[in-house]
Amino acid sequence: MKLPFALTAILATAISVSACSTENNTTTATDDVTTLRFSHLWPASAVMHTDAFVPWAKKIEEESGGRLKIEIYPSATLSKPDATYDAVAKGTVDLGVQVQGYINGRFPLTQIAELPGLSNSAAQMSCMLQKLYDDGVIAKEYDDTHLLFMIGSEPATLHTIDKPIRTPADLKGLRIRRPSAIGGEIIEAAGGAPVGLPATDLYTSLQRGVVDGMAFPWSPTGSFKLTDIVNTHTNMPFYSSALVVTMNKDKYDKLPADLKKILDDNTDKAMSDVAAQVFDTEAEKYSSEARARGDVMIDIPNPLSDPQWKVPLEAGTKKYLADVSAMGLDAQSVYDQAKAASAACQS
Repeated sequence: MKLPFALTAILATAISVSACSTENNTTTATDDVTTLRFSHLWPASAVMHTDAFVPWAKKIEEESGGRLKIEIYPSATLSKPDATYDAVAKGTVDLGVQVQGYINGRFPLTQIAELPGLSNSAAQMSCMLQKLYDDGVIAKEYDDTHLLFMIGSEPATLHTIDKPIRTPADLKGLRIRRPSAIGGEIIEAAGGAPVGLPATDLYTSLQRGVVDGMAFPWSPTGSFKLTDIVNTHTNMPFYSSALVVTMNKDKYDKLPADLKKILDDNTDKAMSDVAAQVFDTEAEKYSSEARARGDVMIDIPNPLSDPQWKVPLEAGTKKYLADVSAMGLDAQSVYDQAKAASAACQS
């Protein structure tokens, strides 16, 4: 039976409206899932990625019933290592890891915690940083993002190829990669030539002779396969690196209250401790493997008590504190509070 033209038009309109309604409902369901893009510099094979960040992302997804997902982009594929914090602040990425020392002068108070003699492990350094942040000592440096947790590395080691460094004189004329201004000040005070390079460029730079060696903790030395190249190591706690895991502030503020709580419950000191444990475990693993291989290992456990090494270490410390004070900041007060945090976090 033929329907009148008017009725046919009405039915067609109804079907069209129904289709649009179904389509809109599908879109709404999709919109109920919030996906956060997380950028970090470690390779996907690194334990920090596999044993810290991946389980963390899965836990958050499970606790949110799949409503909050974290997509992880390793190897600095989403943002450059020295620009990740700014990328998070601007919303180019949602979450990111920033090594503070890669942005010279941006986090001057935080980097005071990196100074010699303040920490002997990643656990102690991470505890110090988180405490200084929680106590409001360095919190203002992160006002433009929503900070999730702090990470501190284990102390750095000087790694070279066939060039043992036993005294400061052995550094003279060597081009040594430094990850921060503090490490650079100390290397320069000892007679070396500090070179700024991100971790992702180290392998090829060592291969090509762009640098003669590097100041780098053991854990990333192994993670970035640099143990394949360097064979001489001076184990000397002359600085540690600070890192921050942070989130775009607007993205956090727009989350529903229950998702904010899930994120909050899985960050702060709890996650800082997990990351620190990864660093310390990896440091022990890679240094032990180097000893077993027969690499040259030079141990200077207390450089501030060593008559030769204490000179450049103290000079580097004084220079950095003076530079921060010249910025109009109370460097000495923060240094004193960092020392107090170091004592409180002693393990």
